[in-house]
Amino acid sequence: MYSFKNDYNQLGHKNIINRLNEIADNQYGGYGLDDISIQAKNKIRRMLGCNADIHFLVGGTQSNMIVISSILKPYQGVISADSGHINVHETGAIEHTGHKVLSLASKDGKLTSAMIENCLKEHYDDANAEHTVMPKMVYISNPTELGTIYSKKELRAIHEVCKEYGIPLFMDGARLAYLFDARGNDVYFKDLKDLVDVYYIGGTKCGAMLGEAVVFNDLSLSENFRYNIKQGGGLLAKGYLLGVQFDELFTDDLYLSLGKYGNKLADQLDVGLKALKVKMFVERYSNQIFPILDNRVIEKLKEKYAFEFWGKIDETSSCIRLVVSWATDQKMIEAFLKDLKELI
Repeated sequence: MYSFKNDYNQLGHKNIINRLNEIADNQYGGYGLDDISIQAKNKIRRMLGCNADIHFLVGGTQSNMIVISSILKPYQGVISADSGHINVHETGAIEHTGHKVLSLASKDGKLTSAMIENCLKEHYDDANAEHTVMPKMVYISNPTELGTIYSKKELRAIHEVCKEYGIPLFMDGARLAYLFDARGNDVYFKDLKDLVDVYYIGGTKCGAMLGEAVVFNDLSLSENFRYNIKQGGGLLAKGYLLGVQFDELFTDDLYLSLGKYGNKLADQLDVGLKALKVKMFVERYSNQIFPILDNRVIEKLKEKYAFEFWGKIDETSSCIRLVVSWATDQKMIEAFLKDLKELI
């Protein structure tokens, strides 16, 4: 059984595993204050082209929960697309901290500046606004849960609305590595300092064994953030385990090259599917592909491959999600396409 179910189904890149073995007998300070973590943060800052405040956390849900809860007051909520990870895949983690997710319907997984502005206006124009949750943050992911991406123009427009209303823009970068070489992308690391207020660089889904690097461009938002990390159970005693992984990912552009590899194979799979006349639920931009297949074909494929069932299309067909990663075997792309060709 070969898995296209997600992009975190393999342990970690060999450079990281080798480095961990090399330092196994060394001693380091705790809680991310060690020399390796400091070195890793400096490497990231050079890549970003700014003096951002950076913190290493274990995972995406934890990063979303701690960042959002640290910024919002008890009566405030966060705007998200209805398909946003914080709205559908985090077991109510945000609500658990006392903050409502204010979801907006989106067909492609993206928010627009107009959607956000309408939501904000609707609240502030309401004479009874104080009886409802105040929208005080915008959450997006890039790439989105549907693999779609935001252009620089779209991000700038959203950020302008956020600045007008005095609210931060938070970007979930769980799959950020797959953005930079995505089809049609024009957003790169050094652009982010002017486009979002806080975001995180996902390691779990691109080469790391675990870990995300939370980046605060707006330093006023990160005041006392380590207190929030500790309270949220995220201040890892062996913080150097996260630091060393990001130190490797940001050596010799490894992070970028892994994302590029994943997108290259995703493009190969996408081209192969279209050659077989397979319809898509959404167009492919990054490392996630959403083909629509006959239910009988899906059942046969499940005998050899793991993937996620995305949703029913009609009585005879459904959409599945295929995820290509930094570690996907190219031969398995070819095998999947060969097997599919024999079934349709």
